[in-house]
Amino acid sequence: MAETGGVAVFAGTDDVLAQAAAWHDQGLGVALATVVETWGSSPRPTGSQLVVNSDGDFMGSVSGGCIEGAVVLEALEVIKKGKPKRLDFGAGKHPAAVVTNIDTGTQSLVLTDHFDVVDSRLGEAIKTAMRADRSGIAETDHGPVFIQVFNPPLRLIVVGAVHIAQALAPMAAIAGYDVTIVDPRRAFATDARFPELSVRTDWPDDAIRDLAPDGRTAVVTLTHDPKLDDPALAEALRSNCFYVGSLGSKKTHAARLARLTEAGFDADTLGRIHGPIGLDIGAKSPAEIAVSILGEITAALRRDLPA
Repeated sequence: MAETGGVAVFAGTDDVLAQAAAWHDQGLGVALATVVETWGSSPRPTGSQLVVNSDGDFMGSVSGGCIEGAVVLEALEVIKKGKPKRLDFGAGKHPAAVVTNIDTGTQSLVLTDHFDVVDSRLGEAIKTAMRADRSGIAETDHGPVFIQVFNPPLRLIVVGAVHIAQALAPMAAIAGYDVTIVDPRRAFATDARFPELSVRTDWPDDAIRDLAPDGRTAVVTLTHDPKLDDPALAEALRSNCFYVGSLGSKKTHAARLARLTEAGFDADTLGRIHGPIGLDIGAKSPAEIAVSILGEITAALRRDLPA
């Protein structure tokens, strides 16, 4: 049975196709969304379908609720323009927002690359909502809107499969981060030492380039080895990751900055590196240092946000 009014229901493929045919016979425009590929822990398998009609009613499911709203909006555009479209959710880990004008009811899907092309007040409101991971109402130049946030998971890339990483990784995972451990030293980077986490043994700069840090990513280097940390830091600084931190004393950090300066980075860019890493809480043990690091990462992500 189909539910209308913007409520998606799980249904078999035959049910979805039958509803699509029924709506078509009623003279309504119809778009059919189909999952053609999945990766990781996808909530719906390949072949799952959702049908949308030109009135905005829909049936079926292609993902969790956070994706379906965006799919419905894109489907309405497909019906209007009569051209098929492929959508990728999660692959590029790009945040998006569905913006609903409260006065008119009109909706739009705003992708991360287009925040700056909407009116300035709306763009800033979307950015703030994204940083806070919180949907809500905002005032714009065109009246009040409801901003529904669709953020990809936060990510933490840890370079150095050391004792601090063994404490930091599970803490960060509990805090909602998708954690990747990077260390070419295979004796350190093992599944046994980091169970249920992604572990990579390629060179840190290659790994970070491949992982493509974005504004939802923190990068931490913990090896104390310039041959591993410096290339990783260089790649992190070329990205727009929201946090970069590196383990070491003040003396070690000064030497690190000198090397990166010689590599061509200016003072403002190097100022992004938190070093010595972590909040100054007098941490001594690996677990305490991990707490200080996660605390500093949280502050970098959340500070200056409205209450």
